[in-house]
Amino acid sequence: MLRSAGVGVGDEVVVPAFGNVEVAEAVTLVGALPVFADIDPVTYCLAPSALEAAVTSRTAAVVVVHRFGRQADLGQLHQVGERHGLLVLQQGESEASYDEIARRRERAALLDAGLKGVRTPEGGDGHTYQQYVVRVPGNGRPDRDAFARALRGRGVDCRVPVRTPVHRLPEYRRCVTLPETELAADETLALPVDAGLTKREMQRIVSACNALGGLLQPAF
Repeated sequence: MLRSAGVGVGDEVVVPAFGNVEVAEAVTLVGALPVFADIDPVTYCLAPSALEAAVTSRTAAVVVVHRFGRQADLGQLHQVGERHGLLVLQQGESEASYDEIARRRERAALLDAGLKGVRTPEGGDGHTYQQYVVRVPGNGRPDRDAFARALRGRGVDCRVPVRTPVHRLPEYRRCVTLPETELAADETLALPVDAGLTKREMQRIVSACNALGGLLQPAF
């Protein structure tokens, strides 16, 4: 899409750093420079204000990535793009059937109702729960990682969705501070929400998480 739109050498393309490296690689492959911008802390997608701040005279395009089943704020992002004459491209997630999405939402609702001590995702704007991502506050120590290890020890198949933001990878390292991106990389954890999980299995996940509430107390 970038190449067919004429994006190339000398151009800048704004991309999120929270997520897969493939987007930045695509920008590099056409000879352009990826410019990393911060995310919205609720949707984990590119923040319109961050896009606005990242635009320069060389900016030709922005790649918007929808994340975890939440949509980016396309209305505001398109408004920024129109003001600056930018090409706005999207990278979506794989589609699931309506029935599968409905089952995921049911399981997400069970987690919403039962989990204590972690920050659950906000489900607005048609969240399809491709991943159920909670926040485990750090309090100055790696609580998220300790929490994840303890959960796995209890048989819960959790995972860290983004361990290292792209702007911190050696091949794309930039002298830029993206506070929401970096905080999300430190705090987020994806819990199982597969459509095939039974209510009993969901309750086991809730119980395992809630039993670890002590890990989330402030460090003294």
